[in-house]
Amino acid sequence: MDYGKEFRDFIVSNFLFGDETPLQDDTSFLESGIIDSTGMLELIMFLEHKFGISVKPEEMVPENLDSINCLVDFIMRTLA
Repeated sequence: MDYGKEFRDFIVSNFLFGDETPLQDDTSFLESGIIDSTGMLELIMFLEHKFGISVKPEEMVPENLDSINCLVDFIMRTLA
């Protein structure tokens, strides 16, 4: 499964309204304003639903959730 594409598609359709222009794999969602705190909750719900996981409060940190690269690394670690 191409997790990067999966996350890119979700971010572009839910937060960028189809415009991929500002999004690179290492773009910080928070620093760039792509996702705010409410959007982060939407992203976490997407991860939990899509991958059948539970994101623990201590995992809700930028190192895990703040870019496509971070999301891919987090999901690969979580599902391993």
